[in-house]
Amino acid sequence: MTPPRAPRVVGRDPLPAAVAGAWPRGAAPDTWLLSVSRYISAMDQDRPGKVLDADERERSARFMRTEDRHRYTAAHLGLRELLGGYLDLDPATVPFTREACPGCGGPHGRPAVAGTPLHFNLSHAGDLVLFAFAGAPIGADVERVQPASVVAQVAGSLHPAERAELESLAEADRPAAFARCWTRKEAYLKGLGTGLSQDPALDYVGTGERPVPVGPWTLTDIPGEHLAAAAADAADAGGTGYAAAYALLG
Repeated sequence: MTPPRAPRVVGRDPLPAAVAGAWPRGAAPDTWLLSVSRYISAMDQDRPGKVLDADERERSARFMRTEDRHRYTAAHLGLRELLGGYLDLDPATVPFTREACPGCGGPHGRPAVAGTPLHFNLSHAGDLVLFAFAGAPIGADVERVQPASVVAQVAGSLHPAERAELESLAEADRPAAFARCWTRKEAYLKGLGTGLSQDPALDYVGTGERPVPVGPWTLTDIPGEHLAAAAADAADAGGTGYAAAYALLG
């Protein structure tokens, strides 16, 4: 599979070309970044009412904090715009559905667009939203690099070998290593469709600069500072998967 190119930026780069029938075989995932503050400041104030559906508008209105409401609104408007480009649809008419939950079979699994060859996922941290698109199930995760004190509290949820790797590092090096590991892991679990309902300690992805494959999934990343992000897509017909973490400056 072709390695993915660097993320494009929503609002700066042209919208994607329509996917004709199917995602090109062997093509890498597409990733996009959105700055919530820039997107909201440039947005027509009546756009959410014109593009978001009733459920999205209701969920947005429930947020008590303005920053949370803006993040949700920007992420969902950006997602609809990108899907509209890929699917050659008016963003307001993108027909969202939910896949079956892999744990219980209920209708609350990954979001999807029924009847299309396109799979997508999104994640946000602070002012950034990361979107990932592919021709197979895909997961995305973006995280702030946390201080060593937070890493010490959360590291117990990692695979035993990953915990040992972190403990072998100097304290100053642990936050970046943990961020690499966690974004790989969460993107992979979101790609599976389980998210963190599956114990993150089960699968080893590594904390070092070279990630470790997980079954048919191949992971690769580029370390960043202040923020780390990853996108992981499922096995295609040829039996290979791909994951990539991108350097994002906070």
